[in-house]
Amino acid sequence: MAFQQELIGWYLVNKRDLPWRHTEDPYIIWLSEIILQQTRVEQGLPYFNRFLDAYPTVLDFAAATETQILKLWQGLGYYSRGRNMLFTARQIVDLHAGIFPVKYQDLIKLKGVGEYTAAAISSFSSGEEKAVLDGNVFRVLSRYFGISTPINSTLGKKQFAELAQSLIHTEDPALYNQAIMEFGALQCKPKSPDCSVCPLMLSCYAKKNNLISSLPVKLKTVKVKTRYINYFVCKQGDNVLVNKRISEDIWQHLYDFPRIETSLPVEGDYEEFAKEVKQNFGSDVIICPLMSLKHLLTHQIIYVQFFALDNYIINFNVSAEANWVTWADLDQLPQPKILTKFINFYFNK
Repeated sequence: MAFQQELIGWYLVNKRDLPWRHTEDPYIIWLSEIILQQTRVEQGLPYFNRFLDAYPTVLDFAAATETQILKLWQGLGYYSRGRNMLFTARQIVDLHAGIFPVKYQDLIKLKGVGEYTAAAISSFSSGEEKAVLDGNVFRVLSRYFGISTPINSTLGKKQFAELAQSLIHTEDPALYNQAIMEFGALQCKPKSPDCSVCPLMLSCYAKKNNLISSLPVKLKTVKVKTRYINYFVCKQGDNVLVNKRISEDIWQHLYDFPRIETSLPVEGDYEEFAKEVKQNFGSDVIICPLMSLKHLLTHQIIYVQFFALDNYIINFNVSAEANWVTWADLDQLPQPKILTKFINFYFNK
């Protein structure tokens, strides 16, 4: 138990004071866990506070509209998380009479709740002996015990899950889970951890064998896709033409401008591009380049160009999802971060 005791001792001295650590309410813990998925605490904390202020209970969350949830989520990325949260909140109202479950076997059935999240909520809200396994825990276990099995392989997931579960049997499973995650986040960091002040230094396999930078091992399976999206700013007085993204793609159910995606960037003499624009917006349309931006997603690099259009014609039979809204209305609609960046910069809003 020395490993667990060292982690808990370190945690009690070094832990961050975070609001979700002062409650056993499974709803509040769920909010924090979903918001912090693939998100740094510093970035996620303001969103957590805003969501809890707007929706203090799961019943309040379930009564919200998708547009309201996505607007509050705007800028956090991975928008499917927000949509899944709304589905889950309504699921809890329908199946659990609005009472948020606390047991792993009930939590794992909820949409958007995987093994890690179910373990975290059940552990922190009811003390269930379920070990959490996030990136921080993988890293600590891999380095300390010297495990080189890739953490994203089938064998690696099984091996680490069994090890993590074998270590959870302490007097306070929730405290241990919090400790090992915090230790990975603050002490056993991915790059350049300060091993000289680590309480596990003398017994850490990676430290003793100079493998800190080599562990954990992860298979490279992600292919990065490059995309070129061209947006068109069509204005009529105080109104602007917007489009709701319906297809199952990035930014689903968010609002942006009419667009044409091309296989290559539009540069210099863009005669072919102009032909396509004229086919969509009329032969007399005037195209004026405004701004270029780059947006990075986990699996995609997106180059975005904005163009102002004049003398255009909108065929609403072809572009049925396009609608005129005021700039004030657009400000209330959920939109991709890159669109907000363009509007704020170009129109000084």
